[in-house]
Amino acid sequence: MPLTLLIDSYCAAWSDGSAERRRALLLPIWSDGATYTDPAVHATGAEELLAHIATVLAKHPGARILRTSDVDVHHGIARFAWKFAMPDGSSFPEGLDIAFLDAGQKRITRIIGFFGPLVRSSVS
Repeated sequence: MPLTLLIDSYCAAWSDGSAERRRALLLPIWSDGATYTDPAVHATGAEELLAHIATVLAKHPGARILRTSDVDVHHGIARFAWKFAMPDGSSFPEGLDIAFLDAGQKRITRIIGFFGPLVRSSVS
């Protein structure tokens, strides 16, 4: 699976209203014991991540995660920007995910997510 498709499948798992389809999207790309960490949660394994996604989607019905950048990768680590889009067209500030990949770059072993844009430093 090309890396962009892998990341898009991951984003689709965050966007599907059906628990069965989310599971079908996530399980083939999520390594056993993989972790997901963002400012609000740390989830270990697919079941914990799927439960977290279900909680987020229950609070925001119809919301979708949309990749908003190319996928940049080196040394088995990828990064990509995304936005949390609501059905009415509004969205939260973009985020950035760092994805650690298995040796074949076929599965995700870890995601670290950040919310909002980077703040420019006053140091030049």
